[in-house]
Amino acid sequence: MWPALEGRSSAVDALHAALRIGRELLLTSALVALGGLAVGCVSQEGAPSAAANGSEAAAASATPEAQPSGRPNILIVLVDDMGFSDLGAFGGEIRTPNLDALSQAGLRFTQFHAAPVCAPTRAELMTGLDHHRTGIGNFPELRQDNQKDQPGYEGYLIEEVATLAERLSDAGYSTFMSGKWHLGYDPRANPAVRGFDRSFVLLGGGHNHFGRDPNYSAVIPNAGTVYTEDGERVPTPQPFYSSDYFTRRAIEFLPAKGSGRPFFGYLALTAPHYPLHAPAEDIARYAGRYDAGYEVLREERLARMQALGLVEEGVEAHSPSEPEPWAALSPERRRIEARLMETHAAMVDRIDQNMGRLIDALKERGLYENTIILFFSDNGAEGHRLDRSVIAAEQGKRLLASGDNRLESIGSAASYIWYGSSWAEAATAPSRLYKSFPTEGGTRVPAFLWDPGRVRSGISGQYASVRDVLPTLLDYAGVPIEASVGGRSVRAPQGASIRPWVEDAAREPGVDGIVANGEMFGRLYARRGRMKAVLIPPPTGPGVWQLYDVVADPGEVHDLAASEPETLAALEQQWKRYASENGVVLPTVPGN
Repeated sequence: MWPALEGRSSAVDALHAALRIGRELLLTSALVALGGLAVGCVSQEGAPSAAANGSEAAAASATPEAQPSGRPNILIVLVDDMGFSDLGAFGGEIRTPNLDALSQAGLRFTQFHAAPVCAPTRAELMTGLDHHRTGIGNFPELRQDNQKDQPGYEGYLIEEVATLAERLSDAGYSTFMSGKWHLGYDPRANPAVRGFDRSFVLLGGGHNHFGRDPNYSAVIPNAGTVYTEDGERVPTPQPFYSSDYFTRRAIEFLPAKGSGRPFFGYLALTAPHYPLHAPAEDIARYAGRYDAGYEVLREERLARMQALGLVEEGVEAHSPSEPEPWAALSPERRRIEARLMETHAAMVDRIDQNMGRLIDALKERGLYENTIILFFSDNGAEGHRLDRSVIAAEQGKRLLASGDNRLESIGSAASYIWYGSSWAEAATAPSRLYKSFPTEGGTRVPAFLWDPGRVRSGISGQYASVRDVLPTLLDYAGVPIEASVGGRSVRAPQGASIRPWVEDAAREPGVDGIVANGEMFGRLYARRGRMKAVLIPPPTGPGVWQLYDVVADPGEVHDLAASEPETLAALEQQWKRYASENGVVLPTVPGN
């Protein structure tokens, strides 16, 4: 769902022309000022997060003194279903010192938008295109009969688009990936043939985080747990915990110290996506922390976000979608609910521990100083309950029943459970709803860009999108956006480089030029400037277009459809043009 920001295309074209002139020089230029400078990151067992302590010391120590030279290394770390305020530096109470230090030394985004769910976000990240133009118009696993065999709904990343890895590989970068792919099971879409020199990937959308998966393909078609290494199918390695193993492989794929080539690395963790699984020692760290309930956590996080300057003082938050007062729950239910959140927190904590390991490895190999790091979540927090799914409720019930979800088992490899809308909306507040919805709670994600030699530090409220990632990183790499990649013609990205305002706050374009549209599961949105229209069909929404001023009303609390019918009508027409241009095929049964 990426806007083509108006008034920017001519400047981007000029930049690409200039870059094209110097490409051969860039390809043969000497690389990197090697060496590891100190960062306030810690590995495995670190101190409490800098944000939680109210200290900027860790962030300050993450800043190298000298600006790096040569083409940068590029590292993308993508997490799965993380709530906006889960990290300490984004208002959370979870112990995340490594990510806090990086984000506080870099640029934190408060208006970075992904697609509402994971596979479309990954398609847009890799290509810079609306996901309907990439073959991932819907989840590979959930295409409906009227969508199959339609252009844009192939169920895998089609050859008419080029990945970021393919473009960087053509420009001389070494490339690797570890983690979740979710861009199709078709061999033509495997990372090994889409630009990655090395890869260890989960092809599907989810798995048992301890690697003890049942035969999911018998429950949900095309959802088998399939891993490939460099394109060849491999069994689940043991011992296995997803965040640990994926990070370990990413570290193994890093270039050796003194390598003469820049690298592009993509670490796509599956945590904290359900089922909620974490090592017992990490869960124990949060024992009792959430006994006050999700309403208290929501207010605590909102207060911290305001104190950090991430949302405005006095922001009006959207009310929970399915309010269930904590005080009305039975003592047993409260214990179970608290354990669910303890496990989620442990998963986020473990992500941070592994981020420390990765940073240590970069420094040990002399790669850290010249590496741009982009971190973000693929969508908003997951509040969806599979057992109440619109299109797969029976399968969801079977998955839930397959786990040992007693209190003492929650979080273990034997359990299969999620944490629901109340905890999710504590993490997405002040925004409305959560993952899979085109509201701000579904698409506004925690994100930061770190490279103190190139990127300013601070907080930016400028709208940005996952579609901008490819053109921005190619801009930093000095790589022009070619119409032909790997000997085949490919579609041009629809995003644009945000490098100018990432480096200089005075160049932020504001909201006037924003034009954004999207669709997923038959849920629609269209935005122009500060106004956003949303249509959520029954049974999960009212089935009519709603209209919000998302600058004055970021929580999407006050529907302006009745008072501004002309604005709404214009946005409806804008969405219809978008759907026609991008080949949107609405599902027969909306929702997920």
